[in-house]
Amino acid sequence: MVEVKEFYNELLDNDISFFTGVPDSLLKSFCAYIKDNVSAQKNIISANEGNAIGLASGYYLGTRKIGLVYMQNSGLGNAVNPLASLTDKLVYGIPMLLVIGWRGEPKRQDEPQHKKQGLITLETLEMLGIKYEILDEASNNDEMKLKVKKAYIYMKENNEPYALVIKKDTFNEYKLKNNTNFDFEMTREEAIEIVVSKMKENSVAVSTTGMASRELFELREKHKENHSKDFLTVGSMGHASQIALGIALSNKDKEVYCIDGDGALLMHLGGLAIIGNAEPKNFRHILINNGAHDSVGGQETVGLKIDTLAIAKACGYKECYSCSCKAELLNLSKKITNVEGPVLLEIKVKKGARKDLGRPTTTPIENKEAFMEFLDK
Repeated sequence: MVEVKEFYNELLDNDISFFTGVPDSLLKSFCAYIKDNVSAQKNIISANEGNAIGLASGYYLGTRKIGLVYMQNSGLGNAVNPLASLTDKLVYGIPMLLVIGWRGEPKRQDEPQHKKQGLITLETLEMLGIKYEILDEASNNDEMKLKVKKAYIYMKENNEPYALVIKKDTFNEYKLKNNTNFDFEMTREEAIEIVVSKMKENSVAVSTTGMASRELFELREKHKENHSKDFLTVGSMGHASQIALGIALSNKDKEVYCIDGDGALLMHLGGLAIIGNAEPKNFRHILINNGAHDSVGGQETVGLKIDTLAIAKACGYKECYSCSCKAELLNLSKKITNVEGPVLLEIKVKKGARKDLGRPTTTPIENKEAFMEFLDK
């Protein structure tokens, strides 16, 4: 096992002191440590992984120093374009250290959305021509130091990115100390329950990846309702709103709710402009905003620092509302059922989820088929 403090110090010893990326559950101890020990100017949680590649590139251009980009392996999809068309030696030749959490590692149990990406993680790096080393639970500090040094020398000599692929349980546990938790009244699950309770009978919901989909599934179980009205977007972070838009435009007899998160919304913020300009009257965009990447360690987003309502309004949303207490949410949840869309309802909630929260017991294929059958009715 590798100690995150030793890993961080080794990075500093190799003149790597700028960090950016999107937090990952396998990297949460490392992400927490740099959050507690690095200034906000030197540790930037980016909107998406492609943006992080751009940030690290700009840092190198401005300083001649190598930056570090952290991500889950699913984020490689967002990063492929700038890795191939910006940092590659055939283009600009920009070095950076990629630290990638390996979800869906072959022969290790994981959630279905990680299976394919887990199988092709190393192949993707090889296809891009990116050299890599693997760290796992058997790695010790000395082995880690050798691999970091090897990576640094390679990057300096070749002006290319290099990757450290991190398996589950590689790092010792480190819990975030400087963890801001806004004292809002509701939990995310309580907010979702209120919204769902006010939806019309033939309405459907598209929920974003992470805790929101898990909570929606369990709420249906709690109320002994079937799951055919819900599409649980277990992967594809940031794309739930566009899935919902596609459904809304082709099923105008049904109200379509997108249950989104602040981290997911920020990842592909341009989706708001597309929704607003498409003008789907039956579109209800529910933003559950806790200012954090809750599923992967609670790292902060800028969700509570920006005026999402003003952005949505500028993008063409017809009505925009915000609330942070149950009484307001009960009124607004009822109100938006009779308002012409697209509508945005931001709900500010506290971070965290209950410890016994389960996962969907149906497969993604079963979810898809039941949902499509409901749309056909």
